[in-house]
Amino acid sequence: MNDKPAILELRNVNKSFGPIDVLHDISLRVRAGEVLCLLGDNGAGKSTLIKTLAGVHKPTSGEILMDGQPVTFTGPSDAQGRGIATVHQFGGTFPLMSIGRSFFVGVEPTKGWGPFRIYDRKRANEIAVKAVRDFGITRIDDGDRLVGGLSGGERQSLAIARAVYFGARVLILDEPTAALGVKQASHVLRIVNEAKKRGLAVVFITHQVMHAMTVGDHFAVLIRGAIAADFRRGEKSREEITDLMAGGETMADLEAQVEGYMETHQGHPPPAKVLEGPAAQ
Repeated sequence: MNDKPAILELRNVNKSFGPIDVLHDISLRVRAGEVLCLLGDNGAGKSTLIKTLAGVHKPTSGEILMDGQPVTFTGPSDAQGRGIATVHQFGGTFPLMSIGRSFFVGVEPTKGWGPFRIYDRKRANEIAVKAVRDFGITRIDDGDRLVGGLSGGERQSLAIARAVYFGARVLILDEPTAALGVKQASHVLRIVNEAKKRGLAVVFITHQVMHAMTVGDHFAVLIRGAIAADFRRGEKSREEITDLMAGGETMADLEAQVEGYMETHQGHPPPAKVLEGPAAQ
């Protein structure tokens, strides 16, 4: 078990938009060299949680901590400056740019002096190709190649390698394997493991249980904006996790409650008030 202090932690975080409560009392932590898998179906609140971690939204209440100290992000650039990098489903890369240019967009290396400084294409290409190949994606060997010609898995790999190169300490991956085939998804999962080996804290958001179980150390299931389960690797089976995500455990509790009532009340179904409480929500 990873006993290092948490790099990033949420304590009792709530997020509301006007009268609508979206996140409810979220407490999570992720440590260096650990993959936290955040599981949940559509509408579970994953997007709002990602944006809160990335500095887009401020919590309505509760705390975000880095290295044990409370922080307040002024925006996404502030979160990035503190080492939090978010890679969205399609990689955040630019299809019409070359690999080298996309890797350095906004921070392009230059050569020359004063007004004669120009983009250093050769250096950018060499660094970008090496960064991706260091993650095991050896098919990329030309920095002038257009990003649009890469597979989905390769684009994800490029975005992750870029984040690591620019000093990310926490890597937030938003459904990185959702639109990928088996081979491409396996490339991304291998890169997630490599990021973990390098000591990054990884938050892996997905609804695909098998992908989570392949790389995860710590798991949290999000349902309707609240943590329904929080457990370590090996503590729950694939079937138990799937049931949790689908609300299966809640439904099983409700069914057991109904059956127990009917057994003691001559087969009569219980009135609605008997079923009030968490299982009926």
